[in-house]
Amino acid sequence: MRRRDFITLLGGAATTWPLAARAQPSDRMRRIGVLMPYAEGEPEGQTREIAFREALTKLGWTTGRNLQIDYRWGIDNVEKAHAATAELLARAPDVIIASTSRVVATLQQATHTVPIVFTFIYEPVAQGFVQSLAHPGGNITGFTAVEASIGAKWLELLKKISPSVTRIAFIFNPDNPGPVQTSHSAAVAASNFAVEIIMTPVHGAAEIEAAMTMLGREPGGGLIVPPDGFLVAYRKEIIELAARFRLPAIYGFPAFAAEGGLASYGFEVSEQFRQAADYVDRILRGEKAGDLPVQEPTKYELVINLKTAKALGLEIPQTMLLLADEVID
Repeated sequence: MRRRDFITLLGGAATTWPLAARAQPSDRMRRIGVLMPYAEGEPEGQTREIAFREALTKLGWTTGRNLQIDYRWGIDNVEKAHAATAELLARAPDVIIASTSRVVATLQQATHTVPIVFTFIYEPVAQGFVQSLAHPGGNITGFTAVEASIGAKWLELLKKISPSVTRIAFIFNPDNPGPVQTSHSAAVAASNFAVEIIMTPVHGAAEIEAAMTMLGREPGGGLIVPPDGFLVAYRKEIIELAARFRLPAIYGFPAFAAEGGLASYGFEVSEQFRQAADYVDRILRGEKAGDLPVQEPTKYELVINLKTAKALGLEIPQTMLLLADEVID
């Protein structure tokens, strides 16, 4: 149920050509490789695939006529990333799409010539993927995840949804520098909301369960889960543990709320794949990836799962429901 568009400008600007200014693509077959963190058939992965394919079709690229797309699904660890990268590069792709830092790093080591377009990446300059946002250089460009200050926004929203939370675990993958950046803004804002932020690095399922078990032993616990491909791989476990220990939680990806999480606040996932399609189109027509500026999100969405709220005994304020872009009954 759509409520309204929640727009936040973060300094990134869309940089697309008018379609009329672009020549029609030739019928020569071009090949794209796409590395997805989701398993094939999962709703979130299908949403991204559909958005990407539809955007390419509007730009004149038709699968089977002038375009071949090679998907590799469930790429959620280093071993799978290396294997999938080798498979795709053997097919001589014109462009590769990647969505996690581990995968982008693997691709960066494997090729300096094949153009790479990333989505949902934190701090691409700090990670060494690009020279700067405005002038990436090299063979890599793309679209960032969220800016560091959003950590304070997650905290604010969680406190409004569940005023009784006093201890909030910020769960994150320590190998990804982005979530650490967002955690800092949450920690700085903690005193304004009379809460304690507990930094909770995790490396796998056992550590996730241990951390959430400890948090759930006392009342007042809550959870912030930033967008991270590593955490996406464990989303079912995280959602189930949050329900078991009755932990109000806010997530950075809408997939968590759609699958039973309490609430999510983050960028519109489909939009980044539509934007990625635009960059793929420009690269296939001759532009260099390193000349295309890295873009930041401009549209954020708040999703509230009312069914989960009721199960937790939470009465969501009407003001929050009116703010939500989507309410899941």
